[in-house]
Amino acid sequence: MYAIVSIAGQQFKVAKDQQIFVHRLQGDEGANIEFDNVLLAENEGSFKLGSDLKGAKVSAKILSHLKGDKVIIFKKKRRKGYKKKNGHRQQFTKIEITGITL
Repeated sequence: MYAIVSIAGQQFKVAKDQQIFVHRLQGDEGANIEFDNVLLAENEGSFKLGSDLKGAKVSAKILSHLKGDKVIIFKKKRRKGYKKKNGHRQQFTKIEITGITL
């Protein structure tokens, strides 16, 4: 059984006991959260979409908050003496899917 769910503006294919990284979510470590924006669900070969999924939820547990790898942004215009270096580290939340209810 798996489901496609929208979490923080991105779509993820999730299954029970799967761990994924999503954009930073509100909540403390160890807290339980639910996502009710389920787009598709598959159960033993039968698919459900749209109005068949009213009341469907994906429950998860927040494992940790962390930062991703550093991304370097470097801009340069040749022969003009213009150089600009910047960096960024994206904030992520690691969650574990605890259940899918249809």
